[in-house]
Amino acid sequence: MNETRLCTIEQIEQFLAGSGAVAFSGSGNDAERYGHISRVLARFDYPRRGKRERGVLLRYLQHTSGYSRAQVTRLVARWQSNRLAAVPLAKRYRAPAVPFARKYTAADVTLLVEMDQAHEAVCGPAIAHLLQRAYGDYGDARYQRLAGLSVSHLYNLRKSAGYQAQRTSFTKTHPVCNAIGLRKAPAPEGRAGFVRIDSVHQGDQDGMKGVYHITCVDAVSQWQVESCVQGISEAFLLPVLERVIAQFPFVVRGFHSDNGSEFINHQVAKLLEKLRVEQTKSRSRHSNDNALAESKNASVVRKHMGYDHIPQKYAKPINAFYQETFNPWLNLHRPCLFATLITNAKGKIIKRYRHEDVKTPLECLARLSAQGLVTFRDGITLAALQAQAKSQTDLAVAQAMQRAKSDLFARFVKPRRQA
Repeated sequence: MNETRLCTIEQIEQFLAGSGAVAFSGSGNDAERYGHISRVLARFDYPRRGKRERGVLLRYLQHTSGYSRAQVTRLVARWQSNRLAAVPLAKRYRAPAVPFARKYTAADVTLLVEMDQAHEAVCGPAIAHLLQRAYGDYGDARYQRLAGLSVSHLYNLRKSAGYQAQRTSFTKTHPVCNAIGLRKAPAPEGRAGFVRIDSVHQGDQDGMKGVYHITCVDAVSQWQVESCVQGISEAFLLPVLERVIAQFPFVVRGFHSDNGSEFINHQVAKLLEKLRVEQTKSRSRHSNDNALAESKNASVVRKHMGYDHIPQKYAKPINAFYQETFNPWLNLHRPCLFATLITNAKGKIIKRYRHEDVKTPLECLARLSAQGLVTFRDGITLAALQAQAKSQTDLAVAQAMQRAKSDLFARFVKPRRQA
């Protein structure tokens, strides 16, 4: 850089304001830029300058060197500490002589992408658990290295260029007084059979209502049953509710919902009374009473079914997809996070989600069965459910579910017009 014409602070201010008083030359490597910084600081006697003039010099060096303000400040501080000892300003860092060994290969990243795509990119602990199951339970040698992948490094791999090149995703949110049902939170006391239920509307279009998804999930084991109805009137809802309760492998003892009229009505109360199921509803100013079902709406229904309008006439094929393919995948192969309750020094109960608490609903059901906290329905055994889960790998079942979902969406999603 030819800077002989810049001799005063005023000239530097004119240069920063847009004056072309200086011409640049040279390759612009670090050694040249360090030398340029040292010459400018020495020529203008930086330590003796006032605060305003120092600021002008720092802005000038930032502009001419290309370094950030923080880097220029660090270099100036080092120059001041070394100038009495006549130590020149130079780079102090270099590349390692031997690069770090790479543990996870491009093939491992491809396997991680495949697992994430099949399971709709569930949280890191769940994917890490699936990778362990792929190698430990199903004996797939390709997952030998990934079986030891930590959750923190899993997120590092998701941020890597190799992962991002293979995986892209797009996303885009936003709900009386009645004597029916007991206004209280369910009290399962660690037993399976106390379910929570909520509905999700698939949107309106041109004044036409879309389908409604019904999410029903057990409060302890997180065993989940999804269903779909044309509307939430009793003509559509009651038959589906009876089938939903029948799809649980254990006896349902409690039925909890919010205060919506689709569930708090005499017809549903009569059905539950016939099945000897206790009906409860959420309390005022207790938004967490039905939080589990609402969270499943976001993490399962919206993730897989989206937000776009689906006409009511497709409720039947969606229901068939749920019952035959989607619900078995949810309960036998999709891991969930289960909280460990810890009481701190102040007596407050805190939830902690540990890696060892990640398990599928079936695995949780097996633990509850060993403790005698679940009553299976007639004709259903834990061994039969476990055999069904072992018949196919988690990845194979997830991929089959994705194919079935693609076939389903092809029936009611109109192809985009080409420009």
